[in-house]
Amino acid sequence: MGGLPVSPKYVIRARIEVKGNVEKHDIIGAIFGQAEGLIGNELDLRELQKLGRIGRIEVEMKQQDGNVVAEVEIPTNLDMAETAIIAATIETIDKVGPYPARSEVVSIEDARAEKRQKIIERAVELYKKLQESIPESKELVEEVLRRVRSAELVEYGEEKLPGGPDVKTSDTIILVEGRADVLNLLRYGYKNVLALGGATIPPSLRELLSNKKVILFVDGDRGGELIARNVVNSLKVDYIARAPQGREVEELTAKEIARSLQNAVPVKDFLEELEKEKKLQKERETKAEVIVPPTKLIKSIKKNPDMAQEVVVPLEVYQKMDELKGTLEAIIYDDNWQMLERVPVRDLVNKLKEVDKAVHVVLDGIITQRLVDIAYTKGVKTLIGVRIGEIIRKPDNTVLATFSTVKPESSPETSVQQENANSNTENQETVHQENQPSAQAQQ
Repeated sequence: MGGLPVSPKYVIRARIEVKGNVEKHDIIGAIFGQAEGLIGNELDLRELQKLGRIGRIEVEMKQQDGNVVAEVEIPTNLDMAETAIIAATIETIDKVGPYPARSEVVSIEDARAEKRQKIIERAVELYKKLQESIPESKELVEEVLRRVRSAELVEYGEEKLPGGPDVKTSDTIILVEGRADVLNLLRYGYKNVLALGGATIPPSLRELLSNKKVILFVDGDRGGELIARNVVNSLKVDYIARAPQGREVEELTAKEIARSLQNAVPVKDFLEELEKEKKLQKERETKAEVIVPPTKLIKSIKKNPDMAQEVVVPLEVYQKMDELKGTLEAIIYDDNWQMLERVPVRDLVNKLKEVDKAVHVVLDGIITQRLVDIAYTKGVKTLIGVRIGEIIRKPDNTVLATFSTVKPESSPETSVQQENANSNTENQETVHQENQPSAQAQQ
C-alpha cells in the first residue's frame, strides 16, 4: 500500500513467519488491519501514511517448508518514541488470512546515519579545499602590504633619500642605511624612518635632522659597525640600535625590530662597547690556532676591495630587476636564465638549500657572507643584489654584482666589458695562487 513520499528518519525491519501459503497483499492487509484502533487514531497506520509520516511498506517473501517467511520494511518520519510504538505494534500480528503467524522486529535503523557519513566526508573535502586556498590569501595580503609600503615611501631632499611619510613631522627619526631597510620598517608601522643613501652625509640630511632626536639603526655585522662609526663622526646622533648579531635590518621581524630599538644605547656607550668587543676579539685571535684557508676558495677582501663585477644579463632579466626593486624579494634562475623560484629575501637562504639547478640569483637586498657561502655549496655562479656587504670569503667561480653594474644583453659594449672582467678575474686568481704561502711555511 502506498502513500505520500517520505524522507525517513528511521526504518523498521521486521520478520513475519506464516504457516501457510499467502500473498504480499495478505501480509500488508494484516499489518494495517490488526494495528487499526490498537494504539489510537493519532498513530493509525493508514492515517500516518496519508499524512506522509510513514512510507510505502515493502515486503519480500520466500517459501520455506510449505510456510511463508516475509521480510518487512517500514520507513517512518516519526520521532524515536513513536517509531518504537509502531515497531512494537507490528510484533502483535499473530494471524495472516486464515493462517497463524509469528512476528518479530529485527531492527530499527537510523536512516540519517548514512547522511551524516556523507556530511562528514563532504566536510573533509571542503575543509581541504579551504586549506589549499590559504596560501592564495597570504599572497593577497603580501601584495596589499607591498603596495601600501610603496605608497608610503617618500623621497626627501635633492638626493631623493627614501623615507617614511612622518619624517618631517616626527620629533624622532630612525636613521637606517638603505631603501630596503626603510621598506621593512614601513611594513611594521614605523613611518618616521629615513635612509642615509650612502657613505657621504648630504647637507639636506643635516638640515632635516638638526632639531630632532636621531636613532641610528644599523646591521648586526662588521658593516653596521663601520657605518655607525662613520655616521657619528659626521652627524649628530643621540642613540644607536643594532640588529641581532649577524642579521640585517631589512630582514628583521616586527618583534626583532621593536627589541632592537628598545635596546638602543647612547653613542658614547655604544663606542665603548665596540672597544671592549675589539679587545676580546684580539685576545681570542691570539689564542686561536692559525688556520690557512684553501687557496682556490678564499680571496682577501683587502686585496679585492671592489667586488662588484660587471655582468651581462638577458634583456628580460634586466627589465625584471626594475620590477624587483622595493619588493624585498629574490628571483632564482637556472643556467639559461629561466626563473625557478621567486621568494622573499628573508627566505632565500633556506630556499637555495631546497632548489636544484640554481645558477643565478637576483635579490632586492644585500649580498651577505652567509648567502655567498650557501651559493657556493649549491653551485650558484652569479649573485646580483642592491649592494655587497662585508665579504671575507669569496669563491673564485662566483660572480658578485650590484644592480648598478648589470648591463642588458642588447648593449654592444657590454660583451667586451664582460670578457675583460672575466680575464681580470682569471689573472687575479693566478697571481693570488702564486703569492699564497703554504700552511706549512706559515707554521
